[in-house]
Amino acid sequence: MIELTTTRANELVDPLLHVWGWEIPVYLFLGGWVAGIMILSGWFLLTDRSRSVRCSCYLMPSVAIGLLSLGMGALFLDLEHKLYVWRLYTTFEATSPMSWGSWILLLVYPALVFTVLLRVPAPVAERFPALDRLSERLLSRPRWLWVAGGANIALGILLGIYTGILLSALGARPLWNSSVLGPLFLASGLSTAAAFGHMVSREVEEREILARVDNFLLGGELALFGLLLVGLATSGEVAQAAARLVLGGPYTAVFWVLVIGLGIVLPLVVQSLAVRHVIRHTVVAPLLVMAGGVALRFVIVAAGQASQWPVL
Repeated sequence: MIELTTTRANELVDPLLHVWGWEIPVYLFLGGWVAGIMILSGWFLLTDRSRSVRCSCYLMPSVAIGLLSLGMGALFLDLEHKLYVWRLYTTFEATSPMSWGSWILLLVYPALVFTVLLRVPAPVAERFPALDRLSERLLSRPRWLWVAGGANIALGILLGIYTGILLSALGARPLWNSSVLGPLFLASGLSTAAAFGHMVSREVEEREILARVDNFLLGGELALFGLLLVGLATSGEVAQAAARLVLGGPYTAVFWVLVIGLGIVLPLVVQSLAVRHVIRHTVVAPLLVMAGGVALRFVIVAAGQASQWPVL
């Protein structure tokens, strides 16, 4: 990186370098996780799985509200002018990924809350009988399941892709400047949600479904990583230099060990054996997938900031 040395400290004259810290990768991970939960929950709501009281589609949205709130908290900590965050909602800029993301996040909350109200947890229903009666009325009309399912899938896809487009739109960072990043982050968020559902689901059949879905998504992640690296390695010198950050450069070990090896390949092998009933389903593979999702965001954010165009 280029070092700037100055004896002055006048922010109105001298350039300021702001480096994204832990807040951004945490926000991207939690946002992708929530997006995956919304898509999978919406899918279950549109199928016969929604008839089961024990379906994870009634459990995971309430978890997603907490996860999204934590992610928004991390993003808020990264803001320089925190008191002016409300200005994001005084306008809409069609060419700004951040503007799109702000409005998408605003729509995600009511969609999740509505999904939670479809089947209020028993302890809450006992304390608030009115909510229990509301759930009964909503479930008695199948169209509300279709509304909730469709809204969750649509908003989940937008949220999941947005977390990748937020980075890929920054052309000043060659590693991020790829159209593959949006689908990659979406697939990773879906994989994390499937792994989480596989871990907490109370039904054997549903665990099997989510494990198979997660295996498919992990394979898709490997393919998308391949496209990303091949695209960079076969482009110009700047893109090739960005690829070398994870192909022999300072981020190689953490990328190939934590993200690819422990976060994708190992859980893919373990879950493939589990769905074939060679070994039992355990929490090991889902936890590895979730840890790999975190590592992916940290590596991409850190390596992306290290990639740059040459100064002429």
